[in-house]
Amino acid sequence: MKTDAVTPADLARSVLAVPPLPRQADGAISADETRRLVAWLHGGGVSSFMFGGNANLYNMGVGEYGTLCDVLEAVASPSAWIVPSIGADFGKACDQVDILRERAFPTAMLLPLTFPAVPRGVATGLRRLAERYGRPLIAYVKSEGFLDPADIAALFRDGVITAVKYAIVRKDPTVDATLSAILDAVGSGERIVSGIGERPAIVHFRKFGLASFTSGSVCVAPHLSSALLAALKSLRLDEAERIRAAFLPLEDLRDAISPIRVLHEAVRLAGIAETGPMAPFLANLDDADQLASIAEAAGALKAQSLAA
Repeated sequence: MKTDAVTPADLARSVLAVPPLPRQADGAISADETRRLVAWLHGGGVSSFMFGGNANLYNMGVGEYGTLCDVLEAVASPSAWIVPSIGADFGKACDQVDILRERAFPTAMLLPLTFPAVPRGVATGLRRLAERYGRPLIAYVKSEGFLDPADIAALFRDGVITAVKYAIVRKDPTVDATLSAILDAVGSGERIVSGIGERPAIVHFRKFGLASFTSGSVCVAPHLSSALLAALKSLRLDEAERIRAAFLPLEDLRDAISPIRVLHEAVRLAGIAETGPMAPFLANLDDADQLASIAEAAGALKAQSLAA
């Protein structure tokens, strides 16, 4: 498992998978199924893993966090880079950082808290958490007004953060004043990662120069998602557009129903790993028509990935 400091090359070397967290029937984290999922991703060219929203870490208690770390360390290959998440509230993040200090993960991502939080307070919180951790963090910008661009630049400059996951959804991703302001303040996109999957990845890479992209659907189609990143790096944009189109049926279902819940079922229905029951405050989907649509889209996407 990667334990040294994060570099721009680390951000660019792989799609950053954002997997669900498999659980056993009794609700305990399943190390075996998590290993199956990570091995599937690794076989498709993925070496970077962020466990955050899709893993429902928003709702994970501190008491289970050490078990999560044990599982992530156990399933990681020697070349894997694993990013656990902390928060979203400051108090829980402090307690989780105390656990992470005893581990070898080189960074952690702070989940975004939309209320109650203000940009100056979030910047101060990141500084205190990084100081407590003794390592830089990854900031997750998912909504307007979470962090000011000038604060992001200062956090980079002072070594508080090592990367930003940018995930504000736009109807037209080519028009994004906030992302442009962040890039103007920071100076480049080499430490900014597109955080909304394959849908805006081409625009974020080509127009804004972001380093790579995170993906949930990569868990179903790692070979295909890795091929998309390779096409972008080689500026084979027509090929990248064709690959991106393959992800849209599943991504449309995620957007229409629930990104996290649909992915949780897609991984199971595609026969990749048994994801099990979702932890509260989330719940598994049980609508037969929805599950049938997810199974169809996930199966087709997996088949295209295996053929890539």
